[in-house]
Amino acid sequence: MKFKQLLLLSFVILISSCKKKTISPAKKTQPLISYVNPFIGTGGHGHTYPGATMPFGMMQLSPDTRLDGWDGCSGYHYSDEYIYGFSHTHLSGTGVSDYGDVLLLPTNKTVFNNGANGKEGYRSKFSHKQETATPGFYKVHLEDTNIDVELTVAERSGIHKYQFPSSENQVVILDLEHRDELLDSKIKWIDKDRIQGYRFSKAWATNQKLFYSMTFSHRFELEKYKENENLKAAIKFINPKNEPVYVKIGISAVDEAGAKKNLEEEIGVKTFEQIKKEAQETWEKQLNKIVVESPNKEYLTNFYTALYHTMIAPNIYQDVDGRYRGMDLKIHETKDFDYYTVFSLWDTYRATHPLYTLIEQNRTNDFINTFLAKYDEGGIMPIWDLSGNYTGCMIGYHAVPVIADAYMKGIRNYDAEKALTAMKHSATRNKLGLASYKKLGYIPVEEESESVSKTLEYAYDDWTIAQMAKAMGKEADYKNYIQRAQYYKNIFDPQSQFMRGRFRNTWFAPFDPYEVNFNYTEANAWQYSNYVPQDIVGYTKLLGGKKILEKNLDTLFKAESETSGRHQVDITGLIGQYAHGNEPSHHMAYLYNFANKPYKTQEKIYQILTEQYTNSPDGISGNEDCGQMSAWYIFSTLGFYPVTPGANEYVIGTPLLNKATLHLENGELFTMKAANIDAENKYIEKVFLNGKKLERTFITHNEIMKGGILEFIMSDKPSNWGTTDTANPTSEIKDHIIVPAPFIAKGDVAFKGSTTVVLANADKNTKIYYAINDRGFKEYVAPITISEKATLKTYATIGNKQSAIISTDFSKIDPNIKITLETEYANQYNAGGNNALIDGVLGAKDFRTGTWQGYSDVDVIATVDLGKSRPINMVFVNFLEDQRSWIFLPTEVSCLLSNDGENYTPIDYSPRKIEAKIPREDVSIKKMHFKQPSRSYRYVKIIAKKLGKLPEWHLGYKHDGRSWMFIDEIMIK
Repeated sequence: MKFKQLLLLSFVILISSCKKKTISPAKKTQPLISYVNPFIGTGGHGHTYPGATMPFGMMQLSPDTRLDGWDGCSGYHYSDEYIYGFSHTHLSGTGVSDYGDVLLLPTNKTVFNNGANGKEGYRSKFSHKQETATPGFYKVHLEDTNIDVELTVAERSGIHKYQFPSSENQVVILDLEHRDELLDSKIKWIDKDRIQGYRFSKAWATNQKLFYSMTFSHRFELEKYKENENLKAAIKFINPKNEPVYVKIGISAVDEAGAKKNLEEEIGVKTFEQIKKEAQETWEKQLNKIVVESPNKEYLTNFYTALYHTMIAPNIYQDVDGRYRGMDLKIHETKDFDYYTVFSLWDTYRATHPLYTLIEQNRTNDFINTFLAKYDEGGIMPIWDLSGNYTGCMIGYHAVPVIADAYMKGIRNYDAEKALTAMKHSATRNKLGLASYKKLGYIPVEEESESVSKTLEYAYDDWTIAQMAKAMGKEADYKNYIQRAQYYKNIFDPQSQFMRGRFRNTWFAPFDPYEVNFNYTEANAWQYSNYVPQDIVGYTKLLGGKKILEKNLDTLFKAESETSGRHQVDITGLIGQYAHGNEPSHHMAYLYNFANKPYKTQEKIYQILTEQYTNSPDGISGNEDCGQMSAWYIFSTLGFYPVTPGANEYVIGTPLLNKATLHLENGELFTMKAANIDAENKYIEKVFLNGKKLERTFITHNEIMKGGILEFIMSDKPSNWGTTDTANPTSEIKDHIIVPAPFIAKGDVAFKGSTTVVLANADKNTKIYYAINDRGFKEYVAPITISEKATLKTYATIGNKQSAIISTDFSKIDPNIKITLETEYANQYNAGGNNALIDGVLGAKDFRTGTWQGYSDVDVIATVDLGKSRPINMVFVNFLEDQRSWIFLPTEVSCLLSNDGENYTPIDYSPRKIEAKIPREDVSIKKMHFKQPSRSYRYVKIIAKKLGKLPEWHLGYKHDGRSWMFIDEIMIK
């Protein structure tokens, strides 16, 4: 008996020891900062910068190699050969450029021209062979002047170190005109070693204010730029021993005193090496939040560079004394939380902020308190804010899911009642299509651009409001927003199975899912139609079941990797029509889990991880977007991803690393381990959570926060793991189910003679009712014939539930009138087709709402046939001008009349010349009219001549850009 007990005890000890061995955390064998390669993403379209910054720091001290252009958004591109200087603010991975404040460049001559125009300038050639970058430190050799430059930073301040080749001609150029449009500037010599001033500029942020204070290690003379002494200066050092020259600089958005105080408190008398050491120690501690193991050094480099990229934005926007410049551009102060800017929320709500809820919970509270402060200061929570400015960029109100996701995860160190009020405020304005969205349950194409994407993203945002409202016991709010969360159903076309634009309650046509057009945001129908993260079960039902979802995903990944329509530079990283280089696709590979085919998720995730992230300058397949591309990589290498932020679930994909440990702020450790993992073994055979078999294909946030171990047993072939219905992640709206609004499946809203109207609904279980000209509603049972101008109203019901009422105006075109177009319009701007110029519908100032007919780099030649000779005394035609969107007026317009269709007579001083090249900021509609004494003609011909190549002052000129011409209605009286 004792022997058996001893044997049992030995067995328990053995099991316990084995268990302890399996949960040992991942360990590092060398400093984690040694794995970071800041040059990843500086080539291709990654738009990252290699310079020195601190985690979420205000200063980004980095070289500037490019002055403008889309691939110069960060100021640096790996393909460049010249450095213009080193400025102190940069954006990481954005699609629009800004910053580049206070440029400094050491040189050997006093010259204020940068050299970009081919004249003598201060820029210098450099080589990547003599360039080094690690977290918090950057070094380069300037070849033209033989000067070595080293840079390091604190949060709001930094140090330049220059080693000149000799004691003679030691000059540093200070250029405040560099990059953005300058609004105002100042260079003031304060005392023997200090210069202070400011730079106010306009770019993406239209009123950015930055103040600086810099000190120098050596005596100097100051020569200012003669044309404007506050634009540029040459700082000439007196350094007979040729010692290294140090420039210390602090920046602030508040005032010069703030910049000076930031510098004194953060750097003061500390040396370059001390600050460098502090910066690198801070980065090492920061990266230690996730420790990973892998025999593949490239994986380690990619992982830690990605983690680094998730930690350089948002940026603190508050001085050391707590003062900051708010969204009202006034000075505020807070010591209760840190205030931030640069929230690329359309990108980062998907994975970056969910990553922060795991490893940056304290900072997440600061982010949310920042949102609420911005709400107080500017009247709305940020969508994409930059330096106290609302940029008006991107869609949705994605501060909302960031707050809701944090709240649902127990991160609540802010005023939750105020937060919910601010969230609802974002969702209840009447701008950006929200008025129609609230009334109709979708956004019509003709009322707002990017209507499909906005409807889908608003619906998800509303779902997160519903979750938070429900958790707070706000039942009325929950009902309202959970119903709004289902509005995606109103833009689902059951025939094509794509999310499509509803144009005057018909589907926008002709439809090409490959076409990038104004119905979608930086995408096409392929790349947005699976965006229903809040109700994947409901979406799957609309499709027709899990097999259809699987089939559609297969088709997505196997489709031709080309797009049509508008050229969209953001659509990169294509696998079929899955575009990993842009955010709307990021969750899609994980959707196979919802179709009981997790092995297909595993295949696709492994492919993306190993093909689209590499240790090279172009190692990111699209814009880094302030950490989102990298956050996807971080999550996916760990083996799971937040498909639906706010649901507290992470959908399992496939791990890439042997072991990884999250060091959580609550002191717990959560370790992922992958047994048998290698290049062949990308499939999951089994999963264990804390030693117990895990059959479901997701884990929860609470399971991670409690600490423990997630163990993957890998195999070289697909298994049955996770293939049952009970294994699926949960993404389903179960209560307050809405009735989708009916749509016009067939019929012309502008017609000749008569049109036959067929009504349909995304939900086949509905009854449809209609009324013509307010004659009373009746049930729809057969197609309707409309032969005169009319208003058709429709709605649908299921039981006692009713959809929104949709009203559509039908217009009758004179059947005797025809139009012939001798040049071809762009399908994405077809305005309804061949009869668009005679259908009676006038365009608004937003060209993307589908009511303008657009022509790219061609003349417009249109002939209207009245059917017989009729008296004509006036002809009108409208053109749109939106030069920032490359839409220019024609250079000349002719109106010609004829009775035989061959011999035409110009009227009213035709052609009319137009000065189309004159720069204009405003969007306007030019209504041209031609008049004559009443005479009878049958044919009216309009000829509008294109501008063609864009003028030299236009941003598109450098890209050989060509003009668009937008025309709407030809009206004949």
